[in-house]
Amino acid sequence: MARVGLLGGTFNPPHIGHLVCAMEARDRLRLDVVLLVPTAIPPHKVVPHDPGVEARLELCRLAVAGEPGVEVSTIEAGRPGPSYTVDTLRALHAESPEHDLTFIVGGDMAYALPQWRDPEAILALARLGVAEREEVRRQDILDRLAGLRGVPDRLAFFEMPRLDVSSSMVRQRVAAGRPIRHLVPDAVAERIASLGLYRLGAAAWA
Repeated sequence: MARVGLLGGTFNPPHIGHLVCAMEARDRLRLDVVLLVPTAIPPHKVVPHDPGVEARLELCRLAVAGEPGVEVSTIEAGRPGPSYTVDTLRALHAESPEHDLTFIVGGDMAYALPQWRDPEAILALARLGVAEREEVRRQDILDRLAGLRGVPDRLAFFEMPRLDVSSSMVRQRVAAGRPIRHLVPDAVAERIASLGLYRLGAAAWA
């Protein structure tokens, strides 16, 4: 049995905050591996300036290259229609039922869990690894989720260093011609530059 963490998102593009979250979760929750799971079509938002899921997958692979215990999963990339967490967890459980799954989220996402599709099934299929941040307190999350089966036994909290970096910030800096070094891994910055991604008027991934 492997203890597998899942960090989902659009990763448009992946940045150091994603990697720090993955590595902190791996360390603090004693996971064997953390998988970055880029979604093709998120259910609740539009992916702005999307170069395409294949481009985002490549950027994720470049981001984690050489990082022990962090890999990339394509399980949502080829799925038609919006990707819901519960469907991904069911597919992974069917594929490898012996694995112990932990779905990694920020405190704000954990707080919103009752609004997700089939939240109790999510907690039955995976532990929820919650990255604690100052904006959302642990007790607020526990109070919010108290009505769901599996709480608090299926919640595991870990501290996350505050990093004020986001994918939207990276895209804006690229569009403005500003440097993104140290905000994303060097290989990601180089690939974004070589392909002309996120520039104003830049062509989509071809």
